[in-house]
Amino acid sequence: MSVPDPVPARKHSRWGLYIPYIIALVAILAWSALWFWARGETERGLNAGAEALRADGYQVSWKDAKVSGYPFRLFVVLTEPSVRDPSGWEIEAPRFEAESFIHGLGRWMVAAPQGLTFVRPRGGAVDVKGQVLRGSLGGLDRAPPRLSLEGVKLAFSPQAGAAPFALAGAERFELHLRPGPEDQGALFVKIDGATAASDGALARAAGAKPVALTWDALFDHASGFKGPGWADAARGWSRAGGKLTVRKVQLSAGGLSLTAAGGELRAGADGRLAGALPLDVRGADLGVAALAGAGLVPAEALDAAQAVAIARGAGGATARFDLVFQAGRTTLGPVALGAAPKVY
Repeated sequence: MSVPDPVPARKHSRWGLYIPYIIALVAILAWSALWFWARGETERGLNAGAEALRADGYQVSWKDAKVSGYPFRLFVVLTEPSVRDPSGWEIEAPRFEAESFIHGLGRWMVAAPQGLTFVRPRGGAVDVKGQVLRGSLGGLDRAPPRLSLEGVKLAFSPQAGAAPFALAGAERFELHLRPGPEDQGALFVKIDGATAASDGALARAAGAKPVALTWDALFDHASGFKGPGWADAARGWSRAGGKLTVRKVQLSAGGLSLTAAGGELRAGADGRLAGALPLDVRGADLGVAALAGAGLVPAEALDAAQAVAIARGAGGATARFDLVFQAGRTTLGPVALGAAPKVY
């Protein structure tokens, strides 16, 4: 009997070995295309944003702009950026960095690793150096956006010819801006371990002791704060009926301690601050002396202001005052201090 030859086994296809590599290659190519598209959109958005600011009267420039970070991040570096608003405020830095992940382009981390300089319209330029100068920005489609700034071990140095700045340094600085319901916004500022500049008015109260400040406030009609420059934005907010509600203000500087809560502030039709703050003050005579040194208390009102401060704070007691801004004037209790501060 003959036995038929066995059927030879069929060779298995090798395609099964290549499929995972093909899938990986397609994924890499798709992700690379997404990254390069996002880089192009970032570059276009950066230039379009600068042009929009210039159209509103800002001066915007940088020496060089680079976008890197492949494959998972977008890392933007601007060399010698400068932004100046129509009212004269300007900020510039040797180097500015911004970073975002591809899967979360709505939130950016920012930093000025070599410090920055801000220019005051009347006071001139102040250089800022620090161990840390960074922040985060997101929610640009909301009013206000989500903004946080942080500085650690800061030093403030007015440039030659500039007016003095109130602080020489600070251990820590925080600023947080958050959107809220019903067109509201929240602003929180905190300064810890600050040193008053020796040639400033604050040093008269603080001496060699540290200065600390906390500012916690809510504001409404947040969407009304818009326009080319601070003045136009503040004017638009004021016309919309915007006001700022103080939840807590606390200042300590040596023997001076000031606390305020519950006051409301707004910008008047003349552009000056309007409203009132109820103050609890310890060391009010030191506060009046500091205000006088800053030129905020006229010479003809100094004696009366000092007398009221000493009388209300006799024996180290906490004195109660209403700081009132009305009809373009500022009064502390019964004493007129001078013109109300300009908002815009």
